[in-house]
Amino acid sequence: MKTQSKRRPQPLSPDSSPNPFDILTEEIVCKILDHLHNDPFATKAFSLTSKAFYFIESRHRRILKPLRPELLPRIFHRYPFVSHLDLSMCPRVDDNRLNVISSTWKATLQSINLSRSRFFTNAGLSSLFVNCSGLVEVDLCNATQLTDLAASAIAEAKNLERLSLARCKSITDMGIGCIAVGCRKLTSLCLKWCLRVGDLGVELIALKCKQIRSLDLSYLPITEKSLNSVLQLQHLEDLVLEGCHGIDDDGLSTLDQSCKSLKMLNLSNCQNVTHTGLSYLINGTEQLQQIILAYGSSVSPKLPKVTSDLVKCLNAYSKLQSIKLDGCTVTWSGIKAMASLNAPVKELSLSKCLGLTDDGLSFLVQSHKDLRKLDITCCRKITYTSIDIITNSCTSLTSLRMESCSLIPKEAFVLIGARCSFLEELDATDNEIDDEGLKSISRCSKLSILKLGICSNISDEGLAKVGSSCSMLKEVDLYRSVAISDEGIAAIGEGCPALEMINIAYNDKIRDNSLISLSKCRLLKALEIRGCLGVSSIGLSAIAVGCKQLTVLDIKKCFNINDNGMLPLAQFSQNLKQINLSYCSVTDVGLVALASISRLQNMTILHLAGLTPNGLAAALLACRALTKVKLHASFRPLLPQSILGYMEAHGCVFHWRDKAFQEMDPKGWKLHFGRSSSEVP
Repeated sequence: MKTQSKRRPQPLSPDSSPNPFDILTEEIVCKILDHLHNDPFATKAFSLTSKAFYFIESRHRRILKPLRPELLPRIFHRYPFVSHLDLSMCPRVDDNRLNVISSTWKATLQSINLSRSRFFTNAGLSSLFVNCSGLVEVDLCNATQLTDLAASAIAEAKNLERLSLARCKSITDMGIGCIAVGCRKLTSLCLKWCLRVGDLGVELIALKCKQIRSLDLSYLPITEKSLNSVLQLQHLEDLVLEGCHGIDDDGLSTLDQSCKSLKMLNLSNCQNVTHTGLSYLINGTEQLQQIILAYGSSVSPKLPKVTSDLVKCLNAYSKLQSIKLDGCTVTWSGIKAMASLNAPVKELSLSKCLGLTDDGLSFLVQSHKDLRKLDITCCRKITYTSIDIITNSCTSLTSLRMESCSLIPKEAFVLIGARCSFLEELDATDNEIDDEGLKSISRCSKLSILKLGICSNISDEGLAKVGSSCSMLKEVDLYRSVAISDEGIAAIGEGCPALEMINIAYNDKIRDNSLISLSKCRLLKALEIRGCLGVSSIGLSAIAVGCKQLTVLDIKKCFNINDNGMLPLAQFSQNLKQINLSYCSVTDVGLVALASISRLQNMTILHLAGLTPNGLAAALLACRALTKVKLHASFRPLLPQSILGYMEAHGCVFHWRDKAFQEMDPKGWKLHFGRSSSEVP
């Protein structure tokens, strides 16, 4: 056996100045960097420790996500071995930049994400694919400007394995044919919303790209003509046919092929497919594990009913683990048939299923006691009886979604905590849960997602118990849970160090102390406090100083937040990407300060009384990474057209809103009772 000679440590940098870290070998330093890749702050701090570490970090980095395209020239020189390049934060990427990318990383580049980039053409893509022969993954979603000429350039990527062209609405069958001929190694292809691609293009993909494992054909105008070829793909595992209205029972009855390798089938929103067509489509499939039949033909005479005939189509599939029937009408015969399925069902989604009652749901879950995930959102006939049976039968549940189950009493939530100790996700939005229920649920020590929006019966007492017991919580939603105050939020801030997202919007008992408590959550990324009238710039400043990973902030209608809150954000929240400032007391000074945040991409600025056209113009010009801005229409004629043109040329999209000023009503309620994320700013 040959002995390997020990290599003496070599200096990591050309710099000859003495450095104690030079005793470390390059291999050891790389091992350290491998453990830091999920924390950009740690990586940056490491590289700035010494010139030696700066040098080795530049050679070690493989994954890059630049904040702005103008940073690319600097990056080209510093990082010579990049293999994965994500340009989703760079809205303007032209052919010149693609040319430089293709020449700089021609030997190392394996994947590139251009899903939110524009301004490049087929010429830039051709340079990229010709030079970077090692490319295996490309994301071109939303590139609506691309035509068949761009598709012919993509065809130059002979080693391409994964390609996404979602919403490339100008590419036709001709372009897809070029890709099919040139990219024979494709294993994953997404053509969702490519509305000019039909049967011909899909057939060519199926005939030429024999290694396809995942194929998304959502909303394409295809028929059964191309499905025969698709089903012949011997390695196909995932097939998505969502919204393919050209597929119907009559056409599926003519299929003479089956796909034995298929594991996942999505037929959501296929209005013309019933159990008859489904039986033809999955006939001969031996590996089926997931079936999605959500939101069928709800507007056609063929109502999306879950009947025994439909479920019988699934009887032969002993490996079936996930069934999603959201938005369908459930019948008793369908329930009995599902209960009799001889399959290890782990996930069952019945969200918004009309006709689902206690009798049906109880009968069903008693037959599938190994369920891990159950979704009964908006099943408004469910009562205590169902929860009693669910928690008694399915004790291994990890996810339970039950938003707006209005007949479930508060006592039922005590059962959830007492019997489902493995629970990791609970959505109890708009329910009767109270503090006793929360205290019981606090026994679920693995809980990471807890949604309690519009739960008026909970208070600080119950929330404090959750905060002290559920240390793994990452997401908490307390939207319009109006009895919650600083005391409850303090318990969350103290006991949940892993917290990444919290929504406490429209809670009038929330004050600055809540934000000061949450500032201890160093991993916090998303904070929504819109309509919290008691918070001010003092609390927001604490968040800015303590939560340096904050990326999303909604302070709409926080009238007491002014420029004094914007200045700390500008100084400490350099990761902020999205902010809603509507109705705040921010002026030109605060907005211009925010513009110094290099990652800021999305701003909503409506009804800022202290904002002037000059201040807005200055802020817009200073924000180099902006991709989306919502403004009041009154500013449109007041801003120089040259500025708007400049911003749009650099990839920024303006949304003009002609919306009257809205006063907060005393209770902070609006006319609708939906989630805050669905509100129109």
